Amino acid sequence: MIDQTPVLASLDRDAVLAETVEHLCAQDVCEASWHRISRDQPLPSLDALIEVMDLLRAVLFPGFFGPQDVSERTMPYYAGSALDRVVKILSEQINRGYCFVCAKENLSPCTDCEKRSEAVALEFVRRLPRVRELLATDVQAAFDGDPAAKSPGETIFCYPSIKALTNHRIAHQLHHLGVDIIPRIIGEMAHSDTGIDIHPGAHIGERFFIDHGTGTVIGETCVIGRNVRLYQGVTLGAKSFPKDKTADDSGNRLVKGLARHPIVEDDVTIYAGATILGRVTIGQGAVIGGNVWVTQDVPAGARVVQARASEQVLIGGAGI
Repeated sequence: MIDQTPVLASLDRDAVLAETVEHLCAQDVCEASWHRISRDQPLPSLDALIEVMDLLRAVLFPGFFGPQDVSERTMPYYAGSALDRVVKILSEQINRGYCFVCAKENLSPCTDCEKRSEAVALEFVRRLPRVRELLATDVQAAFDGDPAAKSPGETIFCYPSIKALTNHRIAHQLHHLGVDIIPRIIGEMAHSDTGIDIHPGAHIGERFFIDHGTGTVIGETCVIGRNVRLYQGVTLGAKSFPKDKTADDSGNRLVKGLARHPIVEDDVTIYAGATILGRVTIGQGAVIGGNVWVTQDVPAGARVVQARASEQVLIGGAGI
């Protein structure tokens, strides 16, 4: 057998390192991939945000996460201490997020970012009881909707849907408080762990359940009603991306912020692998079968199913 290992010429270590460093640090090469620390504020810390989420999960689901020996007597002391630390860490991270965005758009130094960051962190904490109310309905929906679940507590411990929704409902509040970049990081933390990708901007009602969940995608401008159930591999995405031809010379910059994702009304079920694209409405009580492709409105109570490999049938309304 012939050795195919390439023969490398003898290289000078110091010369190679010096040449490589020079190329990597050249301003015209690394401009797009190098974050320069601006106004003494580095990027938000992933480790700090992981700690925030661990603390919040323990407060929202006491006994399941965090100290396992917490009791009714000790819970107020633990919750108070945990939330005090959340405010401290989150305030700093929110401020870093502001500076990350502000540095690109505003060359004048901020004067009130730290105070504003703490005020936002406190307002977020004030909203946590509502977040827990919503999560409690999600837990119940997971238990009610899955015959394999033996108790609601099992869904809290084990179900990727509950983990992803915990991150989403927290990130959603921060998103609507105008926090920069932090909500996306929190959302992507859950995406990495569960395979469920939910943009923080998506509005999701009570009793939401994603069965299995892997590969589910929910876009930024989605509006999802109450008691909606999705299965794995469902995409609620955008159909097209309009471009702003006045934005730059190339005319290739996408228009931001348009409502481009589906509206899913109450009591809808969407089965595995279904793809729903564009600002379409899936009417109340509709059922979308597995592996179908929907780009038009679906009436309330209708069923969209795959009749043959090349045909979709809408039962209860006009053809789709």
